[in-house]
Amino acid sequence: MTNKEIILGLCLLSLVLSMILMVIIRYISRVLVWILTILVILGALGGTGVLWWLYAKQRRYPKETVIPEQLQIAEDNLRALLIYAISATVFTVILFLIMLVMRKRVALTIALFHVAGKVFIHLPLLVFQPFWTFFALVLFWVYWIMTLLFLGTTGSAVQNEQGFVEFKISGPLQYMWWYHVVGLIWISEFILACQQMTVAGAVVTYYFTRDKRNLPFTPILASVNRLIRYHLGTVAKGSFIITLVKIPRMILMYIHSQLKGKENACARCVLKSCICCLWCLEKCLNYLNQNAYTATAINSTNFCTSAKDAFVILVENALRVATINTVGDFMLFLGKVLIVCSTGLAGIMLLNYQQDYTVWVLPLIIVCLFAFLVAHCFLSIYEMVVDVLFLCFAIDTKYNDGSPGREFYMDKVLMEFVENSRKAMKEAGKGGVADARELKPMRDFQHS
Repeated sequence: MTNKEIILGLCLLSLVLSMILMVIIRYISRVLVWILTILVILGALGGTGVLWWLYAKQRRYPKETVIPEQLQIAEDNLRALLIYAISATVFTVILFLIMLVMRKRVALTIALFHVAGKVFIHLPLLVFQPFWTFFALVLFWVYWIMTLLFLGTTGSAVQNEQGFVEFKISGPLQYMWWYHVVGLIWISEFILACQQMTVAGAVVTYYFTRDKRNLPFTPILASVNRLIRYHLGTVAKGSFIITLVKIPRMILMYIHSQLKGKENACARCVLKSCICCLWCLEKCLNYLNQNAYTATAINSTNFCTSAKDAFVILVENALRVATINTVGDFMLFLGKVLIVCSTGLAGIMLLNYQQDYTVWVLPLIIVCLFAFLVAHCFLSIYEMVVDVLFLCFAIDTKYNDGSPGREFYMDKVLMEFVENSRKAMKEAGKGGVADARELKPMRDFQHS
């Protein structure tokens, strides 16, 4: 309470920094990618070099100076260093080969981030999407808690031995708790999926509008209108699939917590493995659902057809998808770290002038947690926009080749990437269409 003004001010600062970063990240994306590449190269070379240096040093060490009891340990250590050095060398070579293969796809990631920054300039309401989603979730959670209280006071009132009143629930009402919990998960996922569909619809409208001056007045509201009129069933089905995976995982986590310290090692390993597999499946389905919503926004197909088409594109462009997700996620992670560090530094400077309260730990923890939460919410929207742009780019490069009557819809930055890729392919003697063949479209493209 002593530092409430400072805490509120720093929370507002993190909010402003997140909004600013979403706009300027397109200008610093190339720098971040090169910094990441240089750090990975230096780290791999440095680690491998140190291991070989330690192995050479240990090998030259005279055995006569080693105590006989420790001679076997020294030989084991030398053998372990050799194995580590060889493994590090193999890892470094494989890493270099992967980076060599994916270097052109990194250029696509940079281009997509650049275009995503332009999307937020033309669609400023995208910045406020986390607010509306959070507000809708809070309203639903308040309603859910009120309903939970009503469920807790249903049934017959009975006085227990301590003199307190308990409500004994019998009949079908005693199973309403499960229905209520499932509703909490499903509706929460439904609200988040509505946000994904809204963002996808707005970005698709932006991408496939050649003259940006002809964009609708509010593409976000137009996307919400299409969602309510045509795509609520698609969103409901996608969120229900996530619910079907999340509920078993939560049940296994509850069982694991109840049996903690009681189960044997084998049972504990099986439970953790099942929880981990379900978590991985949930993450994969979340990513597939997000791309399925994009396919629905482009083609106006149902959920199953859109999910199948999106899955085909992701599989056929696996290397580019992997590059966008790894490099892009790391860039966004650096953005989150930047916001948290900037907010924490500002907090230290401000608290330094606060004489009434000398313990800084709790205010700084509150501020940094809030800053990370805000940065995650806003930069997740940025990541969503990049994924939508990639699918649009895949459609565009298949159905259009830049010739008269088949002009590209893409931004100039992406067009430069395509032209550079074609020139590189021509120089390699493979023709100019090899790069375009790598990008496969969905089977039906409709745009009006």
